[in-house]
Amino acid sequence: MKEKIHPEWYPDAKVIVEGEVVMTVGATKPELNVEIWSGTHPFYTGTQRLLDTEGQVDRFMRRLRKREEMREMQEVQEERRDPTNLSVEAMSLGTRATKALEDGGVTTVGDVLGQLNEGDDALLAMPGIGQKALIDIKRFLRAEGLID
Repeated sequence: MKEKIHPEWYPDAKVIVEGEVVMTVGATKPELNVEIWSGTHPFYTGTQRLLDTEGQVDRFMRRLRKREEMREMQEVQEERRDPTNLSVEAMSLGTRATKALEDGGVTTVGDVLGQLNEGDDALLAMPGIGQKALIDIKRFLRAEGLID
């Protein structure tokens, strides 16, 4: 056997986990610093434990949170884009017709559609709504693609 080619052997090398000596083994180094050993490994303990190496779990959780926020924002934007949720003021009918609709309990474009489904007479029966307002309402609804 050649001299001075083999590393020094430490028969009582300390295995250190999170600053605590957990066991001694034979090794080529006097101290072994490890993150996982049989006392904490999920395979041996039967429990699951997240190891955060360089903040990977935190980064993943931030990305997940951001993705959820983006999804919620997209749902809100889609809801805003829905023309049936718009107020009757968005139809630009004029103050008299808008006030007449609001006084009749019709506050959104969806409510106007509901009234229109009952027939033109349902809207014309409201005080302050005339033929011109009805024509403007239908023009707006056609432009939004809500009626034919």
